[in-house]
Amino acid sequence: MTEKEKQEQGLPYYGLDPEVLKGLSECEEECFYLNHLSPSKREERTERLRKLLGKTGSWFRIIQPFFCDYGFNIEIGEKFFANTNLVILDEAKVTFGDNIYIAPNCSFYTVGHAIDPQERNAEIQYAYPIKVGNNVWFGGNVVVLPGVTIGNNVTIGAGSVVTKDIPDNVVAVGNPCKVIRKIEVK
Repeated sequence: MTEKEKQEQGLPYYGLDPEVLKGLSECEEECFYLNHLSPSKREERTERLRKLLGKTGSWFRIIQPFFCDYGFNIEIGEKFFANTNLVILDEAKVTFGDNIYIAPNCSFYTVGHAIDPQERNAEIQYAYPIKVGNNVWFGGNVVVLPGVTIGNNVTIGAGSVVTKDIPDNVVAVGNPCKVIRKIEVK
């Protein structure tokens, strides 16, 4: 099994494998180009993002700068808005539903490194998918960690670090992020 196949299956893999690094380098070039386009070039930016990302809805807007690892592992639904400094480390799939609002400086990390220092120094890492339901709002400076699923109709408060799954119809905040109240959906 190749290191890329291990990565795709959520198994520990060697992060400096040439096949793994190839996609990262290509995406880094595209993100650099996108982030240096004039704001008046919105149509070109949108079309390039459509080609970079795995799936997009009919309307989305991502304010620059934006950074991701591969791009093709990111799927966004209808009506997706992300403010400045969105970072998606998409070593595994990252799926966003419809009606997503992301405030500035939010990060979604599917990749992590070994806790054992010998494994970490040997560049062993892992990648687990992130799934976000419909009608979710992320306040500023939120970090979502590998393997997390966030339900529908959720608000994640500013500064939260989401380490575990969040159910439907709640407000959750903190580090680590915890549910503080339910939302009555009308």
